[in-house]
Amino acid sequence: MFADRVNHLEAEGAYAVLARAQELERQGCEILHLELGQPDFPTPENIKAKGIQAIRENRTHYTNPSGIQHFRELIAEAAGRQRGLNLSPDMVVVGPGSKPGLFFPTMALVQPGDEVIYPDPGFPTYSAMIGAAGGVGVPIPLSEENQFSFDLNIFDRKISDKTKLIILNSPANPTGGVIPLDDLKHIAEKAQRYGAWVLADEIYSRLVYDGLETAPSIASIDGMLERTVIADGFSKTFAMPGWRLGYSIAPAKLAERLALLVTHSVGSTAEFTQYAGMEGITGPQDFVGSMIAEYQRRRDRMVELVNAIPGVHAQTPQGAFYVFPNIKSFGISSKEIQRRLLEEAGVAVLAGTDFGAGGSGYIRLAYATSMEIIERAMEKIDRFFRALSS
Repeated sequence: MFADRVNHLEAEGAYAVLARAQELERQGCEILHLELGQPDFPTPENIKAKGIQAIRENRTHYTNPSGIQHFRELIAEAAGRQRGLNLSPDMVVVGPGSKPGLFFPTMALVQPGDEVIYPDPGFPTYSAMIGAAGGVGVPIPLSEENQFSFDLNIFDRKISDKTKLIILNSPANPTGGVIPLDDLKHIAEKAQRYGAWVLADEIYSRLVYDGLETAPSIASIDGMLERTVIADGFSKTFAMPGWRLGYSIAPAKLAERLALLVTHSVGSTAEFTQYAGMEGITGPQDFVGSMIAEYQRRRDRMVELVNAIPGVHAQTPQGAFYVFPNIKSFGISSKEIQRRLLEEAGVAVLAGTDFGAGGSGYIRLAYATSMEIIERAMEKIDRFFRALSS
């Protein structure tokens, strides 16, 4: 009845769990939420004020589909400075959120039958957009033993002349892993050898810990800027998920194609939202530093509490705001653990398999919530797993 490009699509696990959690809450149950992958911090006041001011100044009209020129200039300068690159505004395409920066490059580059390498476990949109483009997904396991970077041995076996696109996510959802620079150099060498493009999902690039300022970008490696698309945005760094503001950075000729996809799908991004984004880039950055420091404090406490549970262990994530505990010792599927934690313990988490088969034996916990909720939720999770062991 429907076209093949939509028959494979499924809902994101986070939304399904949230819907069930809200249903339980309507029944009077208390649910502690560790499933949502969005900042719990409010958008900074200066950014909100700029957006409100823009609305009052009637900045509520269509813009250039690629984005307001000055905004693109600011993005090019800031993103280039962060990554040590010289970027131009004609490489920037603004979109309503960062997902267009994932979907549109895939649609522009991948022909039916082309192979696309992507991380497993990984953000569910990757497999969705590969299928929508008619591509053939080639999942590469993320190795816990290697801090959840690509398993390069399998990557080397899977990449071929059929590979059109390699999708990277660093820092990663759901693992919190950061791909080391040496691994990125290895991937870059193979991409150049086989003529493959790279789509680098860097939405969490500034949410890194332990003294890091940013995660390394494959675009910064010699010869890669001309074959890399960076997808980034404002939702995580500036606590602006509901503003729907993101962007792609791509070689200028590809950026022209991406702008046409924006033109014929969403038209343009809200004008007043773009002005709020300008304030995010040019305004005080101390909010970002304070938020990251608080995330690190929460991360450290959550990892400590997870690793105190017999039979459960987790690595310390290097970025994003997720912990990805290994629960394989219990011999129960991730999906069943997710269901029982919600129904029996009143804690909403995500199954690792919501992010692909490679997530089997793991659950995802988000620490984008208050320390109080983390403490209470982890106490319930601890009791749940100890009861399983008894």
